[in-house]
Amino acid sequence: MRGEALFRNVDYRVARTKEEKEAIYALRYRAYLKAGYIPASDEERVTDRFDDTPNSWVFGVYIEEILRGSIRLHLLTQDCRASIDAELFGDILNPRLDRGEVFIDAARFVGDPDFEMIELPYVIMRLGFAMCERFGADTGICAVSTDHVKFHKRFFQYKPITEPRAFPGVFRKTVLLEANFKIDGEEVLQRFPIMRSSAFERRMLFGVGEPVAIAA
Repeated sequence: MRGEALFRNVDYRVARTKEEKEAIYALRYRAYLKAGYIPASDEERVTDRFDDTPNSWVFGVYIEEILRGSIRLHLLTQDCRASIDAELFGDILNPRLDRGEVFIDAARFVGDPDFEMIELPYVIMRLGFAMCERFGADTGICAVSTDHVKFHKRFFQYKPITEPRAFPGVFRKTVLLEANFKIDGEEVLQRFPIMRSSAFERRMLFGVGEPVAIAA
């Protein structure tokens, strides 16, 4: 796996314009369709209301100025609970949020199905690790299809905390995973140094202020 030289051609951008958002929605569609997760549709796009919540960051990952991946990150706190996983797995997450835990919820993790780069999953997922550190989150969570559980467990120390459940609009059932960033994060960073981020990079990615709190 390549080191720092890899990032000379990588750019992370929060989707702000309509064109940037639509390109990401189309990428999700192509990735999910090729993987057999969703049926074909005339719209050829995948989006939901959680793309526009005040506690979300929808990133495009550009390699040599071409969109090659995307991930959506939500900051979940006691006062700010809007995300698709918080809705689907509220019975698990709400009691913990009530106790004051802070989660970074990674969703809509996709790569260009026609682009081959062994490091791409790590280049995308490092955003979740950076966000955990930026906001002092206890735990990273993500809901993945059952066939992806082993990958997340092996490389990112995620552990299943639910049985498989139906996910809206997707053929395959999903499992909610969690990783304790404060306990397991350093092990991942030691194994995969490219997952590290600097304080400056985190400020550039997520800003210097706090996101707007919204009701659960």
